[in-house]
Amino acid sequence: MPEGLIKARLTAIRYAARETNLYEFSRLDGAAWPAAAPGAHVDLHLPGGLTRQYSLVRAGDAPRTYVVGVKRDRASRGGSIYMHDQLRVGMEIEIGGPRNNFPLNEGAALTILFAGGIGVTPIMCMIERLEQLGRAWRLYYSCRSRGEAAFLKALEAKGADKVVFNFDEENGGRFLDIAGIAAAAPADAHLYCCGPTPMLKAFEAATAALPRENAHAEYFTAVEGAAAEGGYVVELRRSKREIAVPQGKTILEMLRAAGVDVTTSCEEGVCGACETPVVSGLPDHRDMILTASERAAGKTMMICCSGSKSERLVLDL
Repeated sequence: MPEGLIKARLTAIRYAARETNLYEFSRLDGAAWPAAAPGAHVDLHLPGGLTRQYSLVRAGDAPRTYVVGVKRDRASRGGSIYMHDQLRVGMEIEIGGPRNNFPLNEGAALTILFAGGIGVTPIMCMIERLEQLGRAWRLYYSCRSRGEAAFLKALEAKGADKVVFNFDEENGGRFLDIAGIAAAAPADAHLYCCGPTPMLKAFEAATAALPRENAHAEYFTAVEGAAAEGGYVVELRRSKREIAVPQGKTILEMLRAAGVDVTTSCEEGVCGACETPVVSGLPDHRDMILTASERAAGKTMMICCSGSKSERLVLDL
């Protein structure tokens, strides 16, 4: 078993909404899972070489179970289809992580949360923690219909002053006014968004004028393609190797072809598993994780999707 993976058994499947289930996993060795903070996700290693990332619904210092929410995706590349159609209670898989590219600022005076569809899973984890801390929060949750809204009853119980729903079937398809909500937010509020790409793009546009540390977005999929322009050399400083990256190839593809063992997961720049320190050179960042200041610093990069703008890129590998 690869280093860092933990053998797990599926102990429960619960209905959450139309075509959305909650999957609960326990460790085979009976121990507690590694600590996970709100916003964290784990890697599920499924049969056939599939690795998929799912946000944890609950956090904790030593959780006895990991719970993820999975919506059946009709355009699935295999992950959600397998989870819904073939994975059954009692079956064993391997789980890696957790990692957190969407951390919660627990000291914010007000936390404003935006969720779209299954994007509510990490948001629920944040709400639970904010209530434990007695912090102020508000959620704006968009779905096509009430039947597709996970955790609907639990969220309705929070009250209309805490949760505002936006259902396409009930409002003529009108989109949530993210720009208006963001403009009216107090200057010291922290805003979070997780959902489909159009919603995330609207959120980023609405919060463009805010300090970057106050606006947080979690992407499920890459927005741009991997860097495959090639024409540079990657030097592996610790391995004392040089690998040429030709046009049409990525760094990850060439490292694998050279037999270099690197940690990867999503291979789209959204999970952070392949983050690698940069010794020198100018990365061509294509990930959805690093902030603008982190990209400008050029001290780290996601080698699954990013490339190089310089003729030589030196990595700490």
